[in-house]
Amino acid sequence: MKTSPRLVAVSAVWVLASVGHVIAALPVWIWILGSSALFVLAAADLAAAMLGPLPSVSRRCDGVLALGVPTDVELVLGGVRRKLRLEIHDHHPPALRAEGLPLALRLSPGEDITVSYRATPVERGRFLFGPAALWVGSPLGFWRRRGRGAEQDPVRVYPNFQSLVRYSLMAQDNRVGQIGIHRYPRRGAGLEFQQLRDYRFGDTPRQIDWKATSRRLRLISCEYQDEQNQRIVLVLDCGRRMRARDGALSHFDHALNAVLLLAHIAVRQGDAVGLSTFGGPQRSLAPRKGVGVVNHLLNATYDIQPTVYAADLAQALEDCSRGVRKRSFIVLVSNIGDEEPDDLVEAVRSLRRRHLVLLAGLHEDVIDRALETEVKDLDGALRVAAAHDLAERRAARLRRLRAEGVLCVDSTPAMLAAALANTYMEVKAARLL
Repeated sequence: MKTSPRLVAVSAVWVLASVGHVIAALPVWIWILGSSALFVLAAADLAAAMLGPLPSVSRRCDGVLALGVPTDVELVLGGVRRKLRLEIHDHHPPALRAEGLPLALRLSPGEDITVSYRATPVERGRFLFGPAALWVGSPLGFWRRRGRGAEQDPVRVYPNFQSLVRYSLMAQDNRVGQIGIHRYPRRGAGLEFQQLRDYRFGDTPRQIDWKATSRRLRLISCEYQDEQNQRIVLVLDCGRRMRARDGALSHFDHALNAVLLLAHIAVRQGDAVGLSTFGGPQRSLAPRKGVGVVNHLLNATYDIQPTVYAADLAQALEDCSRGVRKRSFIVLVSNIGDEEPDDLVEAVRSLRRRHLVLLAGLHEDVIDRALETEVKDLDGALRVAAAHDLAERRAARLRRLRAEGVLCVDSTPAMLAAALANTYMEVKAARLL
């Protein structure tokens, strides 16, 4: 319970009036009567505020949110027997950036009011809403009573999976090129039988099924598809190099979005997808097929945060070499720009004996902007020279890895998803697995 600005203002006015009473030499009983009346009104208003019931409060919010996607949180208030003026502030998790709080409103007897505010998740993970704080005005407005409402509601913030939905919709309309993903022509024909169909002009003689042709007395061709049942293992760096931020998201968030989109595409192609993390929380999911794989990956990775510890890329590749026995497409996502290449090259050589390896490296977008900056002074020249030196050293490391037969992708965080998807499509089209 605390005093309101109205009681402070009324008290200040009465003090000024008391000074006037002394100057005007008015009878003392007038001052005593006025002071007593103010005290009685304030006391009665205090008693009414303390004895009156507080409104009921309930919260309505989706239990699963997407990172960076705004959502509306609704608060439902009601259950009062007199008119109330109140202010409510919801104790949302720090991982949600709220707009529109606190909320001021009036409640009438028997009325239920729904108010809302906008919340935007800025961090992934599992969080908890605290009870909402209420400040309820007294009947005369002299006091403000503090109360609590709503329950502690859990909420989970997942990576922004809207890109997966967008890809699915565009794939149905054959418009995936709009998000930077290209379809590559297949080199030769696939090896897995898909179906029989009528002969079409341009079919090769080896596609003709002569037994079906003799039965139906017309040319019947076999249609083949790209090989399925292949294995994709996504290896994700959770170390400190992934804590760098480009815009609102960290490199790790961009990388997680990219590998989830790649997993979604691979599952649609009939491949089995698994995931492994290193440099932080250890998560290992064996390759699986089916429509539930992406949800499985989301549930397993949504609460992972990059750590402050350095990750060992060479050790991660050695662990893959020991743990993944069947030939697979190993996709390692990290920031390899400053990685010392010697141990990494040795680990890649060992892994390539059995698997196809793709190293996806992230580099800061600020470096690209620095390379395009016009030099106007000494500081600008030094900045551009440093950017060129860093870019050249990264290019040299990638050239050395490519010389070892490793597929390499060097991309900004924002373009990583399209780069991984395009490389996967190239691998499938070239039948490298």
